[in-house]
Amino acid sequence: MKLYSDRITSTSLRRSLIGAAVLALCSGSAMAIDPFVIKDIRVEGIQRTEAGTVFSYLPVRVGETFNDDKSVTAIKALYATGFFKDVKLEKDGEVLVVLVEERPAIAKVDFTGAKEFEKDTLVKALKDIGVGEAKIFDKASVDRAEQELKRQYLSHGLYGVKVVTTVTPIERNRVNITFAVDEGEVAKIKQINIVGNKLFSDKELKDQLALNTGGWFAWYTKSNQYSKTKLTGDLESLKSFYLNRGYIEMNIDSTQVSITPDKKDIYITINITEGEKYNVKDIKFEGETFGREEELRGLVLLRKGEVYSGERLTATNKLISDRLGTFGYAFANVNANPDIDRDKREVSFTFFIDPGKRAYVRHMNIAGNTSTRDEVIRREFRQFESSWYDANRIKLSRDRVDRLGYFKDVTIDTPEAQGTSDQVDVNLTVTEKPTGNFQIGGAFSQAEKFSFQAAIQQANFAGSGTTVGLELNTSKYSRTISFSQTDPYYTDEGVSRGYELYLRTQQPPALNIGSYTIKQQGGRISYGVPFSEVDTVFFGIGLERSKITTDTTSPIRFQEYVNTINGTTSGVGTAATNAVPLTVAWARDSRDSALTPTVGRYQRANLELDVVGQQKYYRAVYEHQWYKPLFSKVTLALKGEFDYGHGLGNSAYPVFKNFYGGGIGSVRGYLSSSLGAVDSRYYDALGGASRVIGNAELQLPFPGSGQDRSLRWFGFLDTGQVYQEGEKIRYSQLRYSTGLGISWISPVGPLKLSYAKPLNAKEGDRLERFQFQMGSGF
Repeated sequence: MKLYSDRITSTSLRRSLIGAAVLALCSGSAMAIDPFVIKDIRVEGIQRTEAGTVFSYLPVRVGETFNDDKSVTAIKALYATGFFKDVKLEKDGEVLVVLVEERPAIAKVDFTGAKEFEKDTLVKALKDIGVGEAKIFDKASVDRAEQELKRQYLSHGLYGVKVVTTVTPIERNRVNITFAVDEGEVAKIKQINIVGNKLFSDKELKDQLALNTGGWFAWYTKSNQYSKTKLTGDLESLKSFYLNRGYIEMNIDSTQVSITPDKKDIYITINITEGEKYNVKDIKFEGETFGREEELRGLVLLRKGEVYSGERLTATNKLISDRLGTFGYAFANVNANPDIDRDKREVSFTFFIDPGKRAYVRHMNIAGNTSTRDEVIRREFRQFESSWYDANRIKLSRDRVDRLGYFKDVTIDTPEAQGTSDQVDVNLTVTEKPTGNFQIGGAFSQAEKFSFQAAIQQANFAGSGTTVGLELNTSKYSRTISFSQTDPYYTDEGVSRGYELYLRTQQPPALNIGSYTIKQQGGRISYGVPFSEVDTVFFGIGLERSKITTDTTSPIRFQEYVNTINGTTSGVGTAATNAVPLTVAWARDSRDSALTPTVGRYQRANLELDVVGQQKYYRAVYEHQWYKPLFSKVTLALKGEFDYGHGLGNSAYPVFKNFYGGGIGSVRGYLSSSLGAVDSRYYDALGGASRVIGNAELQLPFPGSGQDRSLRWFGFLDTGQVYQEGEKIRYSQLRYSTGLGISWISPVGPLKLSYAKPLNAKEGDRLERFQFQMGSGF
């Protein structure tokens, strides 16, 4: 029992007027009461609802005169809350007594037998229609939820689905709701018929459809399971197929979807009218062109006399809109109106251009960066607040943020600022990915016995954008201790600074028979100066001491190098050299993403030169990557690399600066670092002073990868070879391979798997068909 004087404030609940109020009134819930002045109000029957909530909806107060009219109004108001299934008003002396019977609240919603959908997805969907935890139980809403469940299953081709709903009362006037689902068997598409096609075969048209009668991968793609959404998309694909070939009046007249009585087989019939093929007759412009009609005309992809293409028309509209966007017209509207001459089978287009008002950018907003500092992202922006809207600068801002490599996904949208007609907000949303990489492990093998390896690298240390790395490797054949740090914004103007200190010991890999030891210790420092939005020039200097030790089993090339340095003839001993390598490099990066590029180029040229140290040499590297989208979500990636090194004057080119080929990153299918010349005694790989590498990949999203655009499979063709110093580069010596692979930016770093078939392996080549790589790669 609660008195009016005890009431407390509570949050307002959703009001829903129900018809039961009328029934309650008619059944005498509001009894005729002689008017009286209310001295107090008492609420009875509540279990979960606060008394204050009842008082807040009650339209009468202490001190007012209560009569029949107010009684009717009060009961209607309380029923309208939807909290109660019965309401009565009584008089106890001068106290108004409100007697209520609450509707049950939903304590829990559960599902059994549901496999087609994730449980969380179903819970959220039903909560949106009023059936969820803490919601008021309403039988009508539960019935609607049951029908919605069935509808979702039907849309996935599960026509035999059965849903049984159980409502179980529990303490405190609450209920648990359980939906028991029997999904039944999936109805499969038995046949697809296309009626009315004369110009194109059934096979050509069916190839445009995502739905089909099944194939090798139907168990995974579910392409033979009917879906209304998929069918709608297929009809659009079918229409686009005709529009892109000039059939501007092609029409889909009707579609029929029928199911057999046992609900196992589905038949789809699509009726079409193909129409006639049209050529483009003329292109005109109307509206505001700002005196740039010739410039805009150059963006038109349709050509007079050529066959009409709907795809080109859509692309033209976008190009013109985007071009106007670079002048600040964010809301430009471009419409192409056709004028069809059916007698001559020609169509003319008039592009109506309405640029709207020129827009300013009000705010540049960032969201989703849970660890990366705002300034790290904001310093990549090339569109600024309070300046004209520029579509190119906004896209460049997005691309620069994506090229940082800190985020799984980067999206940008430009909604109109509320309350204005000439301002927009630019909202950039990022999805963080782990940028730190810590690995620790050990291994045991007959070749290397016990080895320990640990490495830690943080590409976005403390969200500052600075890369810090520490590597420790105790493998028998490669021991490394190194520390590195790179600050991409050492100055506010974007000049970067990086340095590294290292100590490395290298011995021949397990595939070699001859032995040798190379020890290197030193450091380097470099600066990167941006010269444009995509171009950076680097300058650096290093100090390095190298020591090579050989014995009688060492490769001849290594013994000869020791003789050259020491002036001996035995080829056995230790030769030490000091080097002061100077580096100058240039990099151009116009890719849309550093992790999963789909368009753009990456170029890198690097020259390392030592004219001060004991062994004078130069070492040049040039790399070119090119990405182009061929179809929807299909990317062609090409990479070429040419490397060349040579000694200066009478100095021999240092053998520890050799290039190697074979394996992921060069020519897959051949054992890592095995290409090129080998030692004449033990056939150990020696590397070389020059290298040619070529890679081509056709990259596609992996089926079922969803929003993870980094999970892709690819087909590839590789070529490459390594040549000795002074050896002429002969392309007849190139090795080739082809195969398939999978790449993924996994939580522990980039992963690449490949299976390759060498195409022209020669006797003595060391092959390795299956290869994998953890770390960055092409």
